[in-house]
Amino acid sequence: MATDLEDIVEHMRRFAWPDYLVFVSMLMLCILIGVYFGFVQRKPNTESEYLMGGRTMMVFPIALSLIASFISGITLLGLPTEVYSFGIQYVYVALGVTLMGFVMGFIYLPVFHKLNITSTYEYLETRFDRRLRMFGSIMFTIMNIGYLPIVIYVPALAFNQVTGVNIHVITPIVCIVCVFYTCVGGLKAVVWTDVVQTFSMFGALVLVAVKGTIDLGGSDVVFRSAWNTGRLERPNFDINPTTRHTFWSQLIGGFVYWLQTNAVSQNMIQRYLSLPSVAAGRRALWIFVFGVCLLMSLCSYCGLLIYATYQNCDPLTTKLARAKDQLLPLFVMDILRDLPGLPGLFVAGVFSAALSSLSTCLNSMSAVILEDFVKPFVHKPLSQRTINWIMRSVVVGVGALCAALVFVVEKMGTVLQLTMSLEAITNGPLLGTFTIGILIPWVESRSALTGGIFGVIFMSWLSLKAQYWVATGTIVFPHKPMSVDGCTYEFDRSLANATSTSVYTTDDIFPLFRVSYMWYTFLGAAVTILVSLLCSVLIFGRQDPKTVSPDLMAGFVRRYIHGPDVPSVQGNARVVVLMPNAYGKNGKTSHESAL
Repeated sequence: MATDLEDIVEHMRRFAWPDYLVFVSMLMLCILIGVYFGFVQRKPNTESEYLMGGRTMMVFPIALSLIASFISGITLLGLPTEVYSFGIQYVYVALGVTLMGFVMGFIYLPVFHKLNITSTYEYLETRFDRRLRMFGSIMFTIMNIGYLPIVIYVPALAFNQVTGVNIHVITPIVCIVCVFYTCVGGLKAVVWTDVVQTFSMFGALVLVAVKGTIDLGGSDVVFRSAWNTGRLERPNFDINPTTRHTFWSQLIGGFVYWLQTNAVSQNMIQRYLSLPSVAAGRRALWIFVFGVCLLMSLCSYCGLLIYATYQNCDPLTTKLARAKDQLLPLFVMDILRDLPGLPGLFVAGVFSAALSSLSTCLNSMSAVILEDFVKPFVHKPLSQRTINWIMRSVVVGVGALCAALVFVVEKMGTVLQLTMSLEAITNGPLLGTFTIGILIPWVESRSALTGGIFGVIFMSWLSLKAQYWVATGTIVFPHKPMSVDGCTYEFDRSLANATSTSVYTTDDIFPLFRVSYMWYTFLGAAVTILVSLLCSVLIFGRQDPKTVSPDLMAGFVRRYIHGPDVPSVQGNARVVVLMPNAYGKNGKTSHESAL
């Protein structure tokens, strides 16, 4: 490759001391927030205070924390590249997000909030038995451990693009900062750092959008170039499930995916349960829906802006951006490199997204490990000192593991795709299991567990096999028109004509492996529910729905089963649920859970 390209790359790496100052200031602010809630604010050092903020948190900071928790650096860097390469068809997922808000607010959220639980998976034991609780907790743990290294690795790539600093220098530093304020300050520190990080994310994207638009001469230039190349497009109403993005995959598949990640995932539910009432949870939910849609719109506009800037010289083809996740950082350094401090603000925004997701997962992992893997197996109550030691040890241990696994992610490139597919493997079966519990009281524990295990096996086979075909270049998704005819620097032009070397073609692949990834969570949930229903009918028998506590069902199901006047258990009451015993016999036993 010609040296001119390398010269341009080095020329763009103008991360000056004002940029480092802005970036370090963001990290120091996070540390100070942790110090404040850990040492200055005098609150009882209890489990509820550490994990749930005393269940007295305010709506607006929780809503911003939800936005920051869900939007990682992968989204901030990946969505602009998605729109740049494939157009705005993905953005119609906002319809699915909105639908999720209605369903979660009126079906799932009231059930969890009423039970006053800490771990979401406590519900599975109360509704079914301990085996289902362990199934959910193990799936959650596997997903998080696979996901966390990517969360921190992707923004480290961006930092490397703009500074040249090795990723293994920056990732331990960022992990140490995150572990410190999460370990010291608990949920309140996590939430309030998320508030700061949310504003940092929005500020970084607005800065890039405004500066890039001014440089091009106005937004009409951006939209005209996007329209002329099909990037700005109407919804695709194709009913073919193998089409990568359609109106139906974004509405239905997107709705199911977001329902799982927001309505039954410990990472998100823990924040909703820290609010004092269901009404407060619903307000936070709708602020979250609006904020996520706004953030996705900003990311999408940045993708169109990048295309309008590079429409005659695609940096992905020329390898000016060596990885897709480095496209937005490249653009930022191109337009902001002469304005000291602003590139640092952008990088701080990207790392803010990573820190918020990482701290959320660390805090949730401490809750799950304590509630699901420790407490059920000890024979006497733990002292407060022991609980504090366990919670903080989990944060430190998982944070260290996250930093170590970055080495694995870096050395084994395709592991990125394979690890991200873990979400699809666990998300669908977990959503299916919770949905059975809340909406289908006729299904008992053995049927639900069989359905969940079968769903995980099915999604492992489907997702990993499909990712294999994508990684080998057999399944190729055609992108929108790109050009290198206007490049003013030399590059290896053979790269522009590179093709797949696979001996197979896309048509040779079994159609199920070609189904859009947007349907994966839907398929996992559907298979889990279907197998559970079949087991109830053909093998284990139906459960009498009247033996299920009313508070474990959605409101309309409860009224249908028990009538409109059934009393509702509130607060810290004890719920008595009749269910099959832990050994799976046909007899009924009284399972009592203190909630």
